[in-house]
Amino acid sequence: MARSIISLVTVLVVVAVISVRPADAAAYPNPGYVTGSIGVHDPAVVKTSSGYLLANTGNNIALKTSTDRTAWRDAGVAFPGGASWTLPYTGGGASLWAPDISRHNGKYYMYYAASTFGSRNSAIFLATSATGASGTWANQGLVISTTSSSSYNAIDPNLITDAAGNWWLSFGSFWTGIKLIPLNSSTGLRSGTALYSIAQRTGGSTAVEAPFIFRHGSYYYLWVSFDLCCQGASSTYRIMVGRSAGVTGPYVDRNGTAMTSGGGTQVLAGHGSVHGPGHQAVITDSDADVLFYHYYADNGAPLLGINLIAYDSAGWPYVY
Repeated sequence: MARSIISLVTVLVVVAVISVRPADAAAYPNPGYVTGSIGVHDPAVVKTSSGYLLANTGNNIALKTSTDRTAWRDAGVAFPGGASWTLPYTGGGASLWAPDISRHNGKYYMYYAASTFGSRNSAIFLATSATGASGTWANQGLVISTTSSSSYNAIDPNLITDAAGNWWLSFGSFWTGIKLIPLNSSTGLRSGTALYSIAQRTGGSTAVEAPFIFRHGSYYYLWVSFDLCCQGASSTYRIMVGRSAGVTGPYVDRNGTAMTSGGGTQVLAGHGSVHGPGHQAVITDSDADVLFYHYYADNGAPLLGINLIAYDSAGWPYVY
């Protein structure tokens, strides 16, 4: 009898392990297949009449195009003549960060950041273009800036238009986290002085950045990256999400924890040879909503990641 009980317990344990292990193993899919010029950092993508336009961190903002979302080619830089107006924030360098690209009012809008690593002497600028092509981007001016005495950081911008057509810009990194400001939809620049706090890490780490607000159904989903970017294969970036019925929040995770209190539901994290996935962007495409991000290979190279997004019965996104 004792031996039978032991055998039964053994079977139950094995069954329990088997029932858990597949869910863990399948939690994070590998990035979809991409080819060509796929070395990117902080990718943002907009769908065009001829395919896709991607902008990413680099000297004077690097551009790439694709006709099929799979094969990517270099398409020059946004500012081949340089961006002199950003030099007070970049320490004289040409590297510009975290572009956000979208199309409105018959033209392309690109918000991007100028800063140096670990600094709050930062600024977000706006450029527009009729075609999105290299050399056609015109500086439209400063949107918001911060200094070393600011409690937040003006980097990692993302434009969201709400259900009523109002324009908002989310941004932020570390310190007191992610902020949201209203924009003038005619100019694309800041409107008024309102500043909303929509996400903040609490406890031992303040590492939250790269906000992207995406409207799906009756919710606004706030995608962010937790932990550390830019450490090659040692990066610990991971993609989190929360949602709100209103664009200004409050955003909560699946468990109901406010994102201003450290909440966030994990959607994608490092696994296998995929290290530190993060700085995500989301678009709606003909086949599904699509998640773009960068991750690091075993050799530390930053690469383009693409996965499709689905939503469970409770409306929470997952990738496949």
